[in-house]
Amino acid sequence: MRKAINVKAYLIRHGEADAEVPEGLGDEERALTAKGRLALAAHFSTLASRMAQVELVLCSPLVRCVQSAQLLSTALGYEGALRAHKALLPDMPVGAIESLLAECDTPALALVGHQPAMGALASHLLGLEHFPRPFVPGTVVGIQLGLAESPLRGTLLFCAQPGQGSVEKLF
Repeated sequence: MRKAINVKAYLIRHGEADAEVPEGLGDEERALTAKGRLALAAHFSTLASRMAQVELVLCSPLVRCVQSAQLLSTALGYEGALRAHKALLPDMPVGAIESLLAECDTPALALVGHQPAMGALASHLLGLEHFPRPFVPGTVVGIQLGLAESPLRGTLLFCAQPGQGSVEKLF
């Protein structure tokens, strides 16, 4: 039997990354652009009060996600360790990330990953066929888990895209 959970999950797509892979390196080494870093830092600062209770930050081990997680941590004043997790790698199935959430013992966590995985996870957790808004770089979706009939189904807290403000309803 699955344990009951009550957690706020913040699903975050990494910021704008360099379009070109650095010579001699792989896609995993693509870093955030300077513009992307500035936009993400400003975006996270506007959301900091809504995400103040984050006690765990997990990210994909790819450079652009680690950098995004560092910017998030700075904006939130989060001083804990950033934990890279393979479940947040690009193209990992939703089930891999769902397992992380099922084992969560913190009231709020941030997951920094890639598209299409973050959009697919948001859709899954909200019981939607597909996420109705573009999951552009820097998108943050807050979901309260544990209030619905299924412990890993949730309700939307907000959806925020850089430069667009945040919304509490998707439709």
